[in-house]
Amino acid sequence: MSEQFKVLILNNISAKGLSRLPAERFACGKDIAVPDAVLLRSADMHGMDIAKSVLAIGRAGSGTNNIPVKAMSARGVPVFNAPGANANAVKELVLAGMLMAARNIGGAIKFVSGLDPADAEMEKKVEGGKKTYAGYELAGHTLGVIGLGKIGCLVADAAIKLGMHVIGYDPEITVDAAWSLPSQVKRAANMTEVLKNANFLTLHVPLVDATRKMINTESIDHMKHGAVVLNFAREGVVDEAAVLAALDTKKLGCYVCDFPGAHVNNHPHVIALPHLGASTREAEENCATMVADQVRDYLLDGNVVNAVNFPNVTMSRESKFRLAIVNANVPNMVGQISTVMAGAKLNIHTMMNKSKGDVAYTLVDVDSPVPQDVVAAIATIDGVLAVRYLPAGD
Repeated sequence: MSEQFKVLILNNISAKGLSRLPAERFACGKDIAVPDAVLLRSADMHGMDIAKSVLAIGRAGSGTNNIPVKAMSARGVPVFNAPGANANAVKELVLAGMLMAARNIGGAIKFVSGLDPADAEMEKKVEGGKKTYAGYELAGHTLGVIGLGKIGCLVADAAIKLGMHVIGYDPEITVDAAWSLPSQVKRAANMTEVLKNANFLTLHVPLVDATRKMINTESIDHMKHGAVVLNFAREGVVDEAAVLAALDTKKLGCYVCDFPGAHVNNHPHVIALPHLGASTREAEENCATMVADQVRDYLLDGNVVNAVNFPNVTMSRESKFRLAIVNANVPNMVGQISTVMAGAKLNIHTMMNKSKGDVAYTLVDVDSPVPQDVVAAIATIDGVLAVRYLPAGD
């Protein structure tokens, strides 16, 4: 009988996503003590005692700041995410943010909500007050996009269709993203070129050392007077103190973000939303489905797609007998593994090995069953972090 995997659920995960884990092979629940995998959204795992049994972690979203990725890498545990699954939801919210800023929608709503509908002078007050909230159209203005991944490309395309000019910068743009980028987008040589040209600046970068507080006093100095900054990426990529100071001097016209907090809330030129970027039914279903598929494929067949700490390794089964090996990315690991298997008279049918940073990952299909003592021998090789034997299910 095939092994049943236990999956700990830390947040509410879309039922559509969980349906990708069939009950005959996966038991999912919130009270599993010895899980084989963990699925989550925003739960903070840094303070958790993560069970030694955990083989994989799946984040139903793109960011993994709430997961101790480095510690999991040292244990040979892949951390999966769902890049691009919420891209359309974020794109639409960025567009809404630009429109709210350009047309003073937030202030206008507050103005109208403060009127007494029973007041006979209401219509007159509306006509008298609306001039305070006159705005401008997006068409003809320039949108600067920092980060040209899936979301950045979608935002750029939508802005062009609204009649905007778009200039973008991404020093690490992928081949897929480059193909997706509309030809009308001007590729900037550096971030400063984007800052100097943008009426609106939207950020779509991960929070890493290189991007922390990338929008600061120095970068704001390069920007146009009255420019709008939109941050639907991560709170830490913006130096809030610098932005608020620029708003107070009218150097910046508005700051639109998805990260409310003590400093930005209730500032007259800040539009802060309550983490709505991926909060649509469609995005939650897409993220859950993508990450559930990835975790399932890893547990059953050892394939790796979209792990932030592992290389992508997918290999069609050409044998019922498969080994999946995680090791430190150091010389002669494949040679040592092959030597152990040859010593046990195991014939390697096909093998794939790739590395990413400090981690290397190998899938090996062999022509006959792999004895447990061979699995144990490979596990004792210095540098091997994890070994799994994955015979095909019945």
